[in-house]
Amino acid sequence: MTSVPMTSAATTGAATTGAPTFAVVPGAQVHEALHGHEQDVIATVEAAYRLHGEGRTVNPDSYFLRFPDRPSDRIIALPASLRASGAGDGPDSGPTSNDPGVHGIKWISSFPGNVAAGLPRASAVLILNDAETGYPFACLESSIISAARTAASAALAAARLADARGERPRRVGFFGVGLIARYLHTYLAANGFDFTEAGVHDLSADHAHGFADYLRRAEGEDLAVTVHEKPEDLVRSADLVVFATVAGEPHVTDPAWFAHHPLVLHISLRDLSPEIVLDSWNVVDDIDHCLKAGTSPHLAEQRVGHRTFVAGTLYDVLTGTITPPADRTVVFSPFGLGVLDLAVAKHVHDQVLAAGRLHTVPDFFHELKRYG
Repeated sequence: MTSVPMTSAATTGAATTGAPTFAVVPGAQVHEALHGHEQDVIATVEAAYRLHGEGRTVNPDSYFLRFPDRPSDRIIALPASLRASGAGDGPDSGPTSNDPGVHGIKWISSFPGNVAAGLPRASAVLILNDAETGYPFACLESSIISAARTAASAALAAARLADARGERPRRVGFFGVGLIARYLHTYLAANGFDFTEAGVHDLSADHAHGFADYLRRAEGEDLAVTVHEKPEDLVRSADLVVFATVAGEPHVTDPAWFAHHPLVLHISLRDLSPEIVLDSWNVVDDIDHCLKAGTSPHLAEQRVGHRTFVAGTLYDVLTGTITPPADRTVVFSPFGLGVLDLAVAKHVHDQVLAAGRLHTVPDFFHELKRYG
């Protein structure tokens, strides 16, 4: 592979002359582009949510590859298209009107058995396609991108929902303690959350204590960390509850645990029973995407036969269309939109390109002459 200098024509993948370029962005470069720049990632995710709410995206259903002999494993394809703000809207559309945006797809696997073997549960790649030619111009390691966009989405929602309720929580509880939980903590801290107490619960006591040690190292002596053996104790002790598990069906079923009306980041989507969902004020990232595939909101819809228990989307919160109440449990359930992955991946690609460190694969495209 060769490095493309900053002055290369490969800013969007299709060179102005000659063959299109193709680059590979490994995990180390992805990490370097994102770590310590959490505010930039949150801003990128917010911009993508706003474009999605304004109808400037194409975000089809996710496609699940499942295996009859391995029901807990799956590989998911998330295709998406992101049109730059103002693109193609006419002569008065502004300075970004000539930016056609970007297309792409994330291919992410979830094999929970990896954890016992010392590997992360999820692995992923993401392909970026040039919006004008359709040619793929970059392949990026994407487990880090996926974790970052998930955490940025949650941190954005937590801040906007908490601020609208008038107070940011100081007591946080992490239900599930994998890589996603670690990223969530990082992005919550970067987005201004200052916790005095943290609770931890996981089916694995070793993992729970390991995450508690991580929190103590990250936060120092000012944070009181408690490992809870009982999930009820975790929920009741936290004003911000973060669900980041691999649960396939609801396992938290008692609405009384939430009598103190916490803010809930329901990242893993299938932890809460329909009773809890129906007793809460619910906001999602996209209603049609979230209410399917056996998610907790989907099960609630099947229970009651309607969707009126969903107050709206995060875009509605960002634009002030809806405001969360202070006297009800508020649950954010994000299905995870491919346009978010696409936006963060394009951000990473552009950062690496600007640094003059983009590695291209020479002659990746071979058959470029119509008649040979």
